[in-house]
Amino acid sequence: MKRKLDTNQIFHFHDATGEFAIEHIEDISTASSTFVPIPDGGRVIKIITALQGAIGTANGGISFEIGGTAITGGGITVTQSGSAAGDVDTAEPTAANRVEEDGSIEMITDGASSNAVKLLVTFVIRR
Repeated sequence: MKRKLDTNQIFHFHDATGEFAIEHIEDISTASSTFVPIPDGGRVIKIITALQGAIGTANGGISFEIGGTAITGGGITVTQSGSAAGDVDTAEPTAANRVEEDGSIEMITDGASSNAVKLLVTFVIRR
């Protein structure tokens, strides 16, 4: 497996079947949009998140788009009740999940929760 670290601290792991892109949302509790560059095209078959601390007030909604179109089945709700560092949530997109070579995936948080907490996001992309 070939490993590549780009200058934006986005980790991309490649193998013969696809890639894993790992990025973060700096603060799940602040409404924001972050674009993740994808060097090789393919279908996003799974999205995995890992919370880095407890959020408060409300659930955090995370959506994902490619070219301004929502990834079908790709939304993730990070539950506030009982949240803690290490909580993992997943989604398995079913459509509108093709990202082209040198394309990007947009990560959007609704900012509904409280507490400034980082969220790590892994995209599993198959060629």
